[in-house]
Amino acid sequence: MNNKNENSKLLDRSYYKSLTRYLIPSVIIVSFAPMILVGFIILHQFQSSYNEKVNAHLKELVLKHKLNIDQFLGERTRDLAVFLKTYGIDQLRDDAFLSKKLWILQSEYRNVFVDLGVVNEEGRQVSYAGPFKLDKADYADADWFKKAIQKRIFVSDVFLGIRGLPHFIISIQQEKDNKNWILRATIDFVAFNNLVENIRIGETGFALIVNRKNELQTKPRIDISSEKELYQNLLEKHITSNDDVFITRQLADISNSKFSGDEHIYVSSFLKEGEWLLVYRQNASDAFSIVHRAKKLTLSIFVIGGLAIITMAFILTRRVVGFIAKSDHEKEMMNQQVIETSKLASVGELASGIAHEINNPVAIMVEEAGWIQDLLEEEEFGNSENLDEFTRALKQIKTQGNRCKEITHKLLSFARKTETSSKEVDINKLIVDLVDLSKQKTKYNNVKIKINILDELPLINASSTELQQIFLNLVNNAIDAMDSTGGDVNITARLIKKKILVEISDSGPGIPSSNIDRIFDPFFTTKPVGKGTGLGLSICYGIIKKMGGDIEVESEVGLGTTFIVTLPVK
Repeated sequence: MNNKNENSKLLDRSYYKSLTRYLIPSVIIVSFAPMILVGFIILHQFQSSYNEKVNAHLKELVLKHKLNIDQFLGERTRDLAVFLKTYGIDQLRDDAFLSKKLWILQSEYRNVFVDLGVVNEEGRQVSYAGPFKLDKADYADADWFKKAIQKRIFVSDVFLGIRGLPHFIISIQQEKDNKNWILRATIDFVAFNNLVENIRIGETGFALIVNRKNELQTKPRIDISSEKELYQNLLEKHITSNDDVFITRQLADISNSKFSGDEHIYVSSFLKEGEWLLVYRQNASDAFSIVHRAKKLTLSIFVIGGLAIITMAFILTRRVVGFIAKSDHEKEMMNQQVIETSKLASVGELASGIAHEINNPVAIMVEEAGWIQDLLEEEEFGNSENLDEFTRALKQIKTQGNRCKEITHKLLSFARKTETSSKEVDINKLIVDLVDLSKQKTKYNNVKIKINILDELPLINASSTELQQIFLNLVNNAIDAMDSTGGDVNITARLIKKKILVEISDSGPGIPSSNIDRIFDPFFTTKPVGKGTGLGLSICYGIIKKMGGDIEVESEVGLGTTFIVTLPVK
C-alpha cells in the first residue's frame, strides 16, 4: 500500500513538472511573439520613414548648394563680362587702368577676384594687375588658354599653373581689330573652397568637387586618396543615371576617420554644365544616429521586457501549477470523503437494521423475564431458598434488557434521517439522551462530560432528528479533539433574550487561526484520512441556519474550543 502511494506521488510530481515545462515556454512564446512583431514593425516603419527623410534632406541640401555654387560662378562670369563690355579691351590693356579697376572689384566682392589680365590670341599677356609677377606671361601652351580661345566664356578647372598655387580662371573673349582678346580673372580659391566646405551636417558630413577626370577641384577636410577609385565609379554611375541628384551607399576605409570602415552615404550632382561633380559624403552611422539610438533603446526595452516576461512566466506558471495541484488534491480528498460519506450512510442503514433485529429479541427477553417473575410469585416457588437470588437475577435481566431497548431506540431515532417534520423538542432531554449515547466513547477516550443546563428551558419547535445530528456531531468532535489524552467536555444550556444558547466546550488542543474561517466549509477537515469526511460541521451549519439560528466558534491553541449554538424560541 505504501509503495502504491509513493508511486502515485512520483507520478503526480512528474506530471506537474512536465506541465510546468510545457507552460513556461508557451507563456514566453505567446508573450514574446506580439512584442517582437510589434517592435519589428514599428522599428522598420520608423527606419524606412527616417531613411526617406534623410535622403530627401540630403538631396535638398546638395541641390541648394549646387545652385549656390553655380550662382557664384555665374555671377563672377557676368561681373567680368559687364566689366569687359563697359571698359573695352583698349582701356584694359593699360596696366594702371587695369590695376585701378581690380581694386574696385576687390572692394566690391571682398577679394574674390585675385588678379586680372588681358591676353592676346597668341597667348601673350599684354597687361596684368595683381599680386604676382606675371607681366608678359606666356600662356600659349597652357591648357586653360587652349580651351578658352575656343569659347567666348570659359571657366577652367582648378590647377597650380605658373604661380604654384591652386586656382581657377574665368575668361571672357572679345574680338577687336580682327583679333581675339581674352580678359581673364583668377578667382580666390579659398573663398570658393569655403563655399563648398560649408556644406556640413553632423560630425562627418563634408563636400568636395571633382572634374570629369576625377581630379579634386576643392580641398576636402580629410584625406580621401584611398577613395580615388570609388569617386571614379561614382562619376560613371552618375553619368549613366538620369537623376539630377544621385544617392548611393558604399563601404570605404578612411584611415584618419574615427568611423573607419563604416558605410558612407554619397550624394552627388553635376555643376558647371556637367563639367564638375559636387559630392557630399557622410557616414551612415552619423546620418542615422537617431535610428541607431532607437535600435539600442528598443533592444534595451526588449531585454528588460524579456527578463520581466521570463520572470513572470516562471512565477505565474508555478502559481497556476500549484493551484492545479491543490485543486487535484482537494478533488482527490473530496472523492475520498464522498466514499467515506457513502460508507457512513451504509453503516447508518446497517445500524438501523441491526437495531431492529436486536430490539425484537430484547423485547421478548424482557417480557419473558417478567413472566418468570410472575411464576416465582406462585405458592410452589414461594418457599424456595433461592427465591431472592432468582428475583434479583430477573430484575437485573429486565433492567439490562430495558437498557438495551433504550439504546436501540436512540440509535434508531438517530439513524432515521428522513424525519424532518418539526415538533416541540425538549433541549434538556435531548442533550441528556445524547450524552448517554456517547458514554461508551467517552470511557474509551478517557473523557468526562459535564452538563450544566437550566431545568426550565422552553420547548423549541424543530426536528428532533436534526437537533440530535447537530449536538451529537459537536459532542463527538469535542471527544475526538482530545483523542486518547483525555479531558473534559462541558455542555451548558441557558436562555438569553428568548433564545436558547447551547455551548459545547472541550479542553483539547484548539484550532489554529488559519483554519477557523474554513471549518464550516464542505469537505474541510483536520482529521486524518479515514477518520473524518469534512461534512459534519457543514451540515450542522446548514441545519442551524435553516432553523433561523446561528453557530459560532471560539478557540485558542492549547486551551480548547467552544462551539456556541443559538436557537430561536418560537
